[in-house]
Amino acid sequence: MRLSFFLYASAFSPLATAFVHPGLLHTAEDFDRVASKVAAQTNPWYAGYQKLIANPHAQTSWIASPVDVVYRGVNPHGQNYVRFYRDIAAAYALALRWKATNDAQYANSSAAIIDAWSSTLTQVGGSADRFLASGLYGYQIANVVEVLRGYPAWTGFEAAKDMLVNIFYPMSHSFIMNHNDARVDHYWANWDLCNLNSILAIGVVADNQSIFNEAVHYFYNGAGNGAITKAIWKIYQDIEGEDLGQLQESGRDQGHTMLVIGLLGTFAQMAKNQGIGLFQYLDNRILKGAEYVAKFNLGYDVPYTTYVNSDVTQGVISNNSRGGIRPIWELLYNRYGKVMGKNVKYTQLYTEKVRAAGGGAEGGGGDYGPNSGGYDLLGYGTLMYSV
Repeated sequence: MRLSFFLYASAFSPLATAFVHPGLLHTAEDFDRVASKVAAQTNPWYAGYQKLIANPHAQTSWIASPVDVVYRGVNPHGQNYVRFYRDIAAAYALALRWKATNDAQYANSSAAIIDAWSSTLTQVGGSADRFLASGLYGYQIANVVEVLRGYPAWTGFEAAKDMLVNIFYPMSHSFIMNHNDARVDHYWANWDLCNLNSILAIGVVADNQSIFNEAVHYFYNGAGNGAITKAIWKIYQDIEGEDLGQLQESGRDQGHTMLVIGLLGTFAQMAKNQGIGLFQYLDNRILKGAEYVAKFNLGYDVPYTTYVNSDVTQGVISNNSRGGIRPIWELLYNRYGKVMGKNVKYTQLYTEKVRAAGGGAEGGGGDYGPNSGGYDLLGYGTLMYSV
């Protein structure tokens, strides 16, 4: 515990004065690299760009469809959140097109989507699933806003920031503090993690140090399943020369297990761009989890320890949705393998599998099915994370 506190305290010292902008999933350096590689038609970035511009969400013809209340989960009003996640996917894709080409038409189209929602949305409601919406869509919108804040012609930044701070942050904060009045271990790790991503991202957009610190502190020491030692709760050292980490959701299904790894990568990437080293934290624990998930989903056996909480006892790893394709691997592969020089054997193999399935590049929202699971991660990692 002393070590965790020391790392936590010392990690924040570079942030005593100001945040870096843009500084969530992507930095100015990232955008400069991508623009130069796309202009030179250099692969794999150019293949990633071709994947981006082929997506229907990345077109200036996309028209937003905002509502005043977004509903997710069974409730008397019905569900309409599909409108929300598709519009966010479009806003993100268009913002990336702008940064890759410096063509203002894409910035204008992306900003129009954000403006439509920030001037209309008043509430996120529904069943308990409303907290999935506050987390997933909060961090995603924040990332679009962080990209667009550098567009001089955009006048909607303050309204978008207010939407994030006044609608999304209170919900995400409430969830990680109270867990919808359930037992602290009731909700799966992805519920915590999507809301932690939302809190951290909103802290950066709003230049609010206390909000940002809240998310990072919970990652280190939180009571719920999104804290790092609970999300990746069992470490297997030197199994056939490999270190692997079993996830809290491994006995549930592989789709949600991949979501957890994707959200951990997203969280660590955003923290890294503000000077906090979560990728290397606890001896690269996120990588150990990624290698475990990738190895099993590639068809190999992995060790498994019975998982027990106040709701479930899971004696075997789940084969449900094993081998699925989601846009989570490029970020982890490039950070751990290319930048940090770590052994990423199975993460690299899964990255290659996703590239092959996508015609040479990882895609984004809309490329992985019409349901919400295909939109939970923003994607386009071949374009944005290749180094």
